[in-house]
Amino acid sequence: MALPTAGGDGEFHAPGLTDFFPPAIFGEGTFYEFNRVMMIRVIATIVLCGLFILATRNLKLIPTRGQSVLELAVGFVRNNISVEVLGEKNGRKWAPLITLIFFAVLAMNITGIVPGLNLAGSSVVGFPAVMAIIALVAFIVAGVQAQGGLQYLKTTLFPPGVPWPIYFLLTPVEFLSAFILRPATLTIRLLANMMSGHLLLGLCFAATQFLLVNATWSMKPLGIGTFAISFAFVLFEIFVAALQAYIFALLTSVYISLSVEAH
Repeated sequence: MALPTAGGDGEFHAPGLTDFFPPAIFGEGTFYEFNRVMMIRVIATIVLCGLFILATRNLKLIPTRGQSVLELAVGFVRNNISVEVLGEKNGRKWAPLITLIFFAVLAMNITGIVPGLNLAGSSVVGFPAVMAIIALVAFIVAGVQAQGGLQYLKTTLFPPGVPWPIYFLLTPVEFLSAFILRPATLTIRLLANMMSGHLLLGLCFAATQFLLVNATWSMKPLGIGTFAISFAFVLFEIFVAALQAYIFALLTSVYISLSVEAH
């Protein structure tokens, strides 16, 4: 059964991939092109930096409420991700980077449910790819520092205990796995989750507005149901935003651990 339309053209318009490619605000077609996605990323970065500055500008022995929340969050990343995976020494050494990755990904993810923004800064490939490259550089640097450049490549590309003819097949696979697939899967996992979350929320809220405002009276009660579903998906999206930040930071720690420890 066809529903009445919100757009006045007899059709219901669902959100699509065009949401992720908004028109330029300025600098269209140039290297300095600035669009809504970039604006969201700038806002998220400023807010994140501002929160850390406000919480740490006047540290006290008896922490304030804001300082307590920040210390709890940073302590969680340091102890439950970095130290848990890398051990006490290496965990504290790499904790600043892991913490940066966690909060940067979380800040970009959470913009997807912020009114007025309604789009995750990580739902376009640029940000996930940059964070994946940072993770790639981190675990390569960690491996080189721990084992030396040649030894790191040897243990990564030529696992011991394998008959030498097998290396013709195994070494290319190990290279793809370590240096291509790891950053690629980090990028795709984060990107796909944030894109799907935006499309799902956009569909639910568009359907709610359509049913409550533009549909016939017999269909309006369905709008109440879609609104309840939308609210549930908002809570779920908050969980996914935090979970993806945790997974990204955790996998970065795991990859650093694999590089530090000889196979």
